[in-house]
Amino acid sequence: MFTAFTLSGIGLHSGHKTTVKVSPASKGKGRYFIRVDLPDKPIIPASIEFVATTTLSTELSKGEAKIRTVEHLLASLVACGIEDAEIAIDGYEVPLLDGSAQNWIEQIDYQPDNPFAHITNTIEEEIWVRKGDAFCAVMPSSEMKFSCGVDYPYPVLQNQWYSWYPHREHFSSSIAPARTFGFADQIKQLQEGGLIKGGSLDNALVCDYSGWLNPPLRFENEAVRHKLLDFIGDLSLLGNIPRAHYLAYKASHQLHTELAKKIYDNVTRK
Repeated sequence: MFTAFTLSGIGLHSGHKTTVKVSPASKGKGRYFIRVDLPDKPIIPASIEFVATTTLSTELSKGEAKIRTVEHLLASLVACGIEDAEIAIDGYEVPLLDGSAQNWIEQIDYQPDNPFAHITNTIEEEIWVRKGDAFCAVMPSSEMKFSCGVDYPYPVLQNQWYSWYPHREHFSSSIAPARTFGFADQIKQLQEGGLIKGGSLDNALVCDYSGWLNPPLRFENEAVRHKLLDFIGDLSLLGNIPRAHYLAYKASHQLHTELAKKIYDNVTRK
C-alpha cells in the first residue's frame, strides 16, 4: 500500500499548471480521476472504455469531463501493483514533471518484486493491430513481458529495441526514469496545432539530425524505454493486464489503445 501524496507541474500540451493528489481507494474501486475543478467533481474511470483521443498522449473522457496525458502516472501505479487509486486533479491535464515517471514512482515509494504475480487472467490466442508497418500485438506467454521497438530517420534514434521482464528488473530503475522525447524540426508545427505548449528542454529530450540537443541521456536507449513506459500506461486501462507477452513496434497511443480495446472485447469482458 502507499501513502497519499500531491505533486504539481505543467501539462505537456496545455502548458497549464495542475496539482494532482493520489490517494488509496477502496478495494475494487479501480484507478480513477476526479476533476475537482469542475462542478459536481465528475469521476473519470481509468478504463479503456473511456478513451477519447490519442494524439501524442492518451485522453480519457466521461460526459463533458476530460483528462489528458494520463499514461505516465497510470504506468507507475500499475507497475507498483496498485489496483485501486483515487487521482484528484484541478485541471485538464496530468503534469509532465520531468518527462518521465520517476517523480511518480518516488512519491509512491512502493514496488513489489513482481507487480503482476497475482494475475490469473491470461491470453490464449495472439491479437494484432497494425497501421502500415507499425503494430502492436499480444501473444500467449507463461510469464509477463513487454517488448518495444522504434525506428526513426534520425541517426541517434535508428532501430532501438528493448524488452522488460517485471520479475527480473524493477520498473523504478529500468523504465520509470526514461523521459519523453521529440524532434526539433517538428516543434513549430506541433505548437501551431495547439500541442506541446508546455514542452521544454527541461522536461523532454529533443534531437535533430546532428544528435541530442540536451544530453546526457539516462540510458543509451532512453527513447525506446520511454515508448515502453507509454505502452504500459495505455495497457493499464485494462485494469489488470492479462499475463502475456506484449509487443509494440513504431507504435502510437492510438495503436496501444486499439490493442487494449481488442483485449478488453475478446478476453477481459468475457
